[in-house]
Amino acid sequence: MFDSKTFNTVLDLCDFIRERSFELHCFLRHGHLEKVYENGLTNRLRKHGIAVEQQYGLSVFDEDGTELGAYKADLYLFWPLIVEIKACDNLNESHTAQVLGYLRASRIEHGLLINFGAPKLQIKKLALMHDYPNH
Repeated sequence: MFDSKTFNTVLDLCDFIRERSFELHCFLRHGHLEKVYENGLTNRLRKHGIAVEQQYGLSVFDEDGTELGAYKADLYLFWPLIVEIKACDNLNESHTAQVLGYLRASRIEHGLLINFGAPKLQIKKLALMHDYPNH
């Protein structure tokens, strides 16, 4: 079983996910629903021993540490890393803003945005360094 110690950096883990995403996109092509790609990527990661959770509940915090609510990440890997999956014609700024908002609110530093819906696979690696006061 792979875990966060298997990869030297989060970038190594992201490269691994990119490779599995590319394989899945080559097989399925574009045109399916997001859930199909979510299930497919989860399957491929788990077959390689990667611990991944689908629709993983994460808390949303205010800057003072107050819990405001929750949302579900498409995929969550225990680096921690959030993976947001899309199946649209093209990624736009609102998709990037969505993932950055998730990172900010959940206080997770790393995210991947993957679009399987275009003829060419689109992947963005996003990072948000947090500097919150200790509470």
